[in-house]
Amino acid sequence: MPPDAIGFTWYRGEGANYYHHIATLTTHVKIYKTGYAYSGREKINYDGTLQLKQVTQKDTGIYTVVVYLPGSIKEIGFGRLNVYEPLRVPTLLASNTTVMEHKDSVVLTCYTNAVSTQWFFNDMDLELTERMKLSWNDRTLTIDPVRREDAGNYQCEVSNPISSAYSAPVKLDVKY
Repeated sequence: MPPDAIGFTWYRGEGANYYHHIATLTTHVKIYKTGYAYSGREKINYDGTLQLKQVTQKDTGIYTVVVYLPGSIKEIGFGRLNVYEPLRVPTLLASNTTVMEHKDSVVLTCYTNAVSTQWFFNDMDLELTERMKLSWNDRTLTIDPVRREDAGNYQCEVSNPISSAYSAPVKLDVKY
């Protein structure tokens, strides 16, 4: 914050648009005015920061601030706020947990609300073989055909930029 700031205006979105105006705080005369985009959850603090209460994913987006300085000077800044859902522990399900070598295939699916998925085999990063395929979003692992070296415990770890969680292991038994 510039030490000589005399006011701040915050907008939701890029640019200083009337319909995006959240609020204005004039510090030297302590005037606070809300705008068209004000929802009742926003507050401009005296240091110029914007505080959002009860944040939801709908708050994700670009925010713009105009800082008013003496001499009719304005400084404009903007940034992006990303809001993530709390992660739920993922559920890992297998199409079958007892399969026959060289005959059967297995599909493991990691059910999650996360941004990314990582796979583990016997507590180590899964190294894909030519018989293993991941879906476009990495949430489904297909092994076709299954071999005896595929027997063991599978897990998925899911994450977003603020947290991560592991599924319970699923044990694959390969008969030969």
